[in-house]
Amino acid sequence: MSVTGVVLAGGQGRRMGSVDKGLQPLRGKPMVQWVLERLAPQVQEIVINANQNLESYRRLGHDVVSDEISGFAGPLAGLHAGLRRATHPLVATVPCDSPFLPADLVSRLRAALKDNDLAVAKTGAQAHPVFCLLRSELRQNLEAFLASGGRKIDAWYAPLKVVEVRFDDEADAFRNINTLEELHRE
Repeated sequence: MSVTGVVLAGGQGRRMGSVDKGLQPLRGKPMVQWVLERLAPQVQEIVINANQNLESYRRLGHDVVSDEISGFAGPLAGLHAGLRRATHPLVATVPCDSPFLPADLVSRLRAALKDNDLAVAKTGAQAHPVFCLLRSELRQNLEAFLASGGRKIDAWYAPLKVVEVRFDDEADAFRNINTLEELHRE
């Protein structure tokens, strides 16, 4: 089955001084560009969810969608926007601040998905719910959850058929860069 990749870049970057994290330079190019280069070979199309600096994101060559839910409602609002735009039966999500994501993320999640609704990456005891693969038909379920005021990603997927996929062999790949100090250390 073909996959739409959704890069979640719609946050406020509060821990980084309220800057747009995806556009912060890492080794000479925006952090989101590293993510796109890792994700593009794994999916058939990419959609970027962003709520600011839209033209800068559009220049990266992919469709850009903003949250339809106001107030920076978190990654679920970005997922919702991506699901509304996705044209493929499966959707993979990744955050814009994890430039080292696994080159085999989507294939491993897809292999585990089988008849489940959603596959989530996990390292050790830590699930990484923003690194997931889900069926695009879950859009209405997500819309109902958001309409009820829900905002926590793990609360949304708790009643769904979910499989956690171990990536202990690539634990560092899920490291995200949240502060300017972390960014400068890279």
